[in-house]
Amino acid sequence: MPIEGSAASVLTLVRGRDERLRNLMRGLARQSARPRELVIAWMQPEPARDLPDPGCPVQHLFVPGEPMPLAAARNRAAQAAGGDLLVFLDVDCIPGAGLAAAYARAAAGVDGLFLGEVLYLPPGCPPPGALDEADLDRLGRAHPARPPVPEAGIRPEPDPGQLWGLSFALPARAWRAVGGMDEAFAGYGGEETDLAARLSASGLPTFWVAGARAYHQHHPVHVPPLQHFEPILANAARFRARHGRWCMTYWLGQFRDAGLIAWDEGSDAIRLLRRPTGPEIAASLRPDALFS
Repeated sequence: MPIEGSAASVLTLVRGRDERLRNLMRGLARQSARPRELVIAWMQPEPARDLPDPGCPVQHLFVPGEPMPLAAARNRAAQAAGGDLLVFLDVDCIPGAGLAAAYARAAAGVDGLFLGEVLYLPPGCPPPGALDEADLDRLGRAHPARPPVPEAGIRPEPDPGQLWGLSFALPARAWRAVGGMDEAFAGYGGEETDLAARLSASGLPTFWVAGARAYHQHHPVHVPPLQHFEPILANAARFRARHGRWCMTYWLGQFRDAGLIAWDEGSDAIRLLRRPTGPEIAASLRPDALFS
């Protein structure tokens, strides 16, 4: 059932990255449709100081754990949210001025899992405190692995695995119906794809949404993500056992090509050959790369 006239709860997770959170909040303050609230799940003992006014009420939650409790923090934030529409926004993302309104329009028209466009910003952008959206549009780059968003309205997406955690929205009741994220996915990788698969199995369709643009603030990335090697293997195996197929195949292929695992998409299991060394992990860091 579509959601009529309810402002969205925006949810984000934070560990460190104080200035990125401040930019996210400044972006919320410029929304054409004011969100109902911002829910911040802190994966650290204390909140950041000197946070700007996001133009809406703010809830603060604290979710301890090692490694980072990504699934648990999203679940706690969703439980605390009061809106009928949940908008999950990564702390690295600055929402465009129309993001909340675009997701709300989509949810008012159809029941679904909604995906928004994310443009990746180069190093040094934006300068502190500067959020000129025309400059962000000019400098941001679409991820080469992502399909283009529609020019207007929404477009069905047949592959729910297109859900990435940077920016997405769905009805709160749909989240509750599948039990939120599976907290057995520990550390990095796989929990979002598992959620998307379970939402799809429940009958919830996926859509791309025009106008729900966000801007990803640059940070160095590892290519491949060797710093998350063991959680990715464990979470990929968990996903395979549940859904009968593999996720994170791009990264698994990179690990295979590096001689770390024996695996292909027809495999029943991943065979560990060796773990990455400290120097290999260090060498995989790409300070200027836009995409992982």
